[in-house]
Amino acid sequence: MSDAIVSLLRTYVATWVGSLGLWLAGLGIDLDVDLATVVLVGLAISIYYTAVRALEERWPWVGVLLGSPGAPTYPQVIKGQVER
Repeated sequence: MSDAIVSLLRTYVATWVGSLGLWLAGLGIDLDVDLATVVLVGLAISIYYTAVRALEERWPWVGVLLGSPGAPTYPQVIKGQVER
């Protein structure tokens, strides 16, 4: 899988996990989509993504929780040129 696909997949999984978590937390509660809801979704996603990335530093297999076991790698740029 290309690095671009891996990076997108990891971002999308974090987004959906945050959204699912808030949906589950809100079951039975009538929530209007307002600024507070938007902020809570963004906060939940940010916390989830940051926590998984931090845990992944110690235990690389935790990356599966972002949809891919391992962060994407990118070529090193030296003086404006891409190393191949």
